[in-house]
Amino acid sequence: MARYVRNRRLADALTLWAFCSLQSSPGARTFYDRRRHAGDTHHKALRALSNRWVGILHGCLRHRTTYDEATAWNHLAENPAAAA
Repeated sequence: MARYVRNRRLADALTLWAFCSLQSSPGARTFYDRRRHAGDTHHKALRALSNRWVGILHGCLRHRTTYDEATAWNHLAENPAAAA
């Protein structure tokens, strides 16, 4: 069952983070482009990218490591045919 309740401020902040990352992160741009190519709308692709960023942030905090572009998006380079 879908959940309709959400923290709108957090969702807006994550969407803005995802949108801004398209300019500065090649991995995020590749992820977004693959989602768009797979048929996602702009907003659905941004939501997927936002969820991916939250996962990356959680991993960095959990393992007490700094963000590394190559580590965060290495799954895209290993399997270029995958639609992420």
